[in-house]
Amino acid sequence: MKKLTAKQLREMWIKFYEERGHVFIPSASLVPENDPSVLFTTAGMHPLVPYLLGEKHPSGKRLVDIQKCVRTGDIDDVGDDYHCTFFEMMGNWSLGDYFKKEKIAWSYEFLTSPKYLDIKKEDLAVTVFAGDESAPRDDESYNAWKNCGIPESKIFFLPKKNNWWILGSGVGPCGPDSEMFIDTGKPKCCKDCNPSCDCGKYIEIGNDVFMEYVKTSKDGELKQNKQKNVDTGFGFDRLLYISNGLESVYDSELFMPIIKKIEELSGRFYLLNEETKRNMRIIADHIRASVFMISDGVVPLNVEQGYVLRRLLRRAINCARKLNFNGDDLTKLVGVVVDIYKDFYPELKEKQELIEQVILQESQKFSKTLGQGIKEFEKVAQYCKDGILNGKTAFRLYDTFGFPLELTKELSKEKNLIVDENGYLEAFKNHQEKSKANNDKVFKGGLADTSIRTTRLHTAAHILQAGLKKLISNDIYQKGSNITAERLRFDFNCDHKLTDEEKQKLEDFVNDVINKDLPVNCEEMSLQQAKEKGAVGIFDSKYGEKVKVYTIPGVSMEICGGPHAKRTGELKHFKILKEESSSAGVRRIKATIED
Repeated sequence: MKKLTAKQLREMWIKFYEERGHVFIPSASLVPENDPSVLFTTAGMHPLVPYLLGEKHPSGKRLVDIQKCVRTGDIDDVGDDYHCTFFEMMGNWSLGDYFKKEKIAWSYEFLTSPKYLDIKKEDLAVTVFAGDESAPRDDESYNAWKNCGIPESKIFFLPKKNNWWILGSGVGPCGPDSEMFIDTGKPKCCKDCNPSCDCGKYIEIGNDVFMEYVKTSKDGELKQNKQKNVDTGFGFDRLLYISNGLESVYDSELFMPIIKKIEELSGRFYLLNEETKRNMRIIADHIRASVFMISDGVVPLNVEQGYVLRRLLRRAINCARKLNFNGDDLTKLVGVVVDIYKDFYPELKEKQELIEQVILQESQKFSKTLGQGIKEFEKVAQYCKDGILNGKTAFRLYDTFGFPLELTKELSKEKNLIVDENGYLEAFKNHQEKSKANNDKVFKGGLADTSIRTTRLHTAAHILQAGLKKLISNDIYQKGSNITAERLRFDFNCDHKLTDEEKQKLEDFVNDVINKDLPVNCEEMSLQQAKEKGAVGIFDSKYGEKVKVYTIPGVSMEICGGPHAKRTGELKHFKILKEESSSAGVRRIKATIED
């Protein structure tokens, strides 16, 4: 396998698909727009939802990208050889264009050609869908791999749980996928050893998803999809460390400069012992993820994305404490992360000072929280029965005050108390399961509901923003949104609580636009043209060279990926349910549409 630098791998991926008619599109934000199903962009397809469902993409039917992603379901496993919270996904897309035969041939060429990754074909293994009562076996993918030169013994048929992709809602486009693995050469764990095993013989490096079916209801039958899509995903971090023959993702150039700086700050060697290595890996991972989150507008809070950021930072601070250096010094790692990524993500350099300020403020705030936690410990320690500190109490100290179990045990020992570690682990496990369900509660990515009502509420959000700018302040902009079939949630910058009169005027404004039954027009143009025409768009960095501009005549003009209603009259009637504070300087409106 060819040894590559991060820059070489990026350029190789993009150039390979550009030479085959694909247009490069930049990474979208880590914070999904108009998607209630996940807190973060968790896969490369996430920002392309409207186009997978039939919307026309401004850049055409063939796309290539490298998408920033965050997954938090395995956050407590970070520190091993391969788990990360932040990672990048190399993707390419066919939106109703080519399909299995062409895609598999390209995947094979990229993997095995001496011009590209140069993996020996005997070191590859692939899986395809085995078929069931709802859909036939994917013989087309099987034959495509076989024609490429993959021997039958290295092509495995696996069931739907391993080789099927479907939307988080259980409806919409779906289909079989074909996954690619490196055979490490390790002996088989058993007679039936295959890539679905966890024995370590096979390491997944990428997958091709073929969306050839559609489900119109969760319990409905599969039907042939009118637009057959291809979604390819290769893990950038994983492919980089594998191509260089490294034992861990943390040994690559994406992490080692951060770890070297941690060694300098702590005065300890990375390989001193397993505990030191794990703590340094956690710090490196969590700071990298935090830098990207803050760059995309996330700040530490006790809810949603802000809660995840706060948890990452406080866990990193705890690990720094174990290594005997000040949590405030984590700000000195920001510049290292920026230097690693600034060429591909120049916005990190522009926001470096802000990122450092956010991390420093959270470190200082956490120092105060630890003090409060010690007071809480002193209080509960008085009521411990039989010299045992309850496991749920120990976990509450961790979850609320950031107390690691080790610190609780140290304080308990001073008072001749024993911590109920089994009870702590049980509470911890329950918390993990809830967090995993809440943060990554969908398949391989996460998709918003794309029902008619959701589409109409999306259009209502545009009209609502226009009303806020006209009636409250022209400086108002969307700070976030969350749309389901039942309601829209719209966050916006504002320095005061809306009065009842302001809310009524706002509601009347939206309904007036609805009653006029105005057309919702869509035009494609360059980003520069959109800006010159005065289109509003705070997420425009993700759309690439060409963008879609949705215009409601006399009301709004916004850069947006869609989908939208065709006319405002489809919205029937708009009703504000609630207006409240979201965070400092940010208000939130919850609203719905009524028939």
